[in-house]
Amino acid sequence: MKAMILAAGVGSRLRPLTDTCPKALIDINGVPMLEIVLRRLIKAGCNEVIINVFHLADLIVEFLQRRKNPGIHIEISRETELLDTGGGLKNVASFFDDGQPFFLHNVDVLSDIDLNRMYRYHLEHEALATLAVQSRQTSRYFLFDENDALCGWESVSDHKKTLAKTPAGNVTRFAFNGIHVISPKIFSRMNETGAFSINQTYLRLAAAGEKVLAFHVDEYYWRDIGRLEKLEEIRREAYPIEM
Repeated sequence: MKAMILAAGVGSRLRPLTDTCPKALIDINGVPMLEIVLRRLIKAGCNEVIINVFHLADLIVEFLQRRKNPGIHIEISRETELLDTGGGLKNVASFFDDGQPFFLHNVDVLSDIDLNRMYRYHLEHEALATLAVQSRQTSRYFLFDENDALCGWESVSDHKKTLAKTPAGNVTRFAFNGIHVISPKIFSRMNETGAFSINQTYLRLAAAGEKVLAFHVDEYYWRDIGRLEKLEEIRREAYPIEM
């Protein structure tokens, strides 16, 4: 099984920590976030991972070289400019050459979401993409219909709501948790170029009738370390890191 970890961001909301340390190497109780995500993916059965890097990329490469990567093959995708989530994924399309669904995982989220269950859900529902979502407050939401199919998005801060397609029944908004399972078929359907968000691709493909589904994870622990106050809160929680 393969996966991609999105680790290219500059971590501007974590400054001054990220002035000298890439976001991927910010630690939770002594363990870098990149290491935590790698362990989670290995436990889920992944044995090949590609990681995109940009900000302080050499430090990430050096960390991986020291790690020796037991039980997993790791490749690096160096971005000379930030390509965002969609552009970063499209840039490494050739890595996913086995025809099997793969994980796309943000480096800055900590969770105990059952990745194996999520992967099985994706296969059973024959989805193009499956997104881990939660009922929580945030500034931006994906909108799903009664069949858990993506049908739009909402930006609370901008007071904007857009429906990509006519929903089946009532619409509910959910916060996205930064973990995807994706079929490699998506690459032949990506007509976006350059730097772009994969959310843009999802909404366009959902409008075209592709199956982009919600996987509900309210029962699981989940945190992001996008801001300094969030990071300190997580460190105080002393969440047990899987070894």
